[in-house]
Amino acid sequence: MAQHNELGQTGETLAIEYLKAKDYRIRHTNWRRGHWELDIVAETPDELVFVEVKTRTGDWELPENSVNKSKIRNIISAADCYIKYFDVDLPARFDIISIMGKEPNFEIEHIEDAFYPPVNTYRR
Repeated sequence: MAQHNELGQTGETLAIEYLKAKDYRIRHTNWRRGHWELDIVAETPDELVFVEVKTRTGDWELPENSVNKSKIRNIISAADCYIKYFDVDLPARFDIISIMGKEPNFEIEHIEDAFYPPVNTYRR
């Protein structure tokens, strides 16, 4: 496995452990449907939480900065597919877990409500 893939897997494992310690229930990890993918789908008693995990070793770029508009659109589309597929009736939230550093000294930042689905505007 390539080194960047191993780092990503390590980051996702740390994110799952972090969420479980905060009493989130993990519904799915690396959920895929068609070409959509969600890193972590978790649940609190009140919300369905879609978590994008970003892991970096250096400090030249904050991991969360790599979640651009295109990535946000893909996450939201995947979340919509997930909600419809599993017929979930909970409010949804979109979080980012940012992980920086190298083993064993990782810093974890949980950004709740990191972004919101954009409001569609239609032109006639």
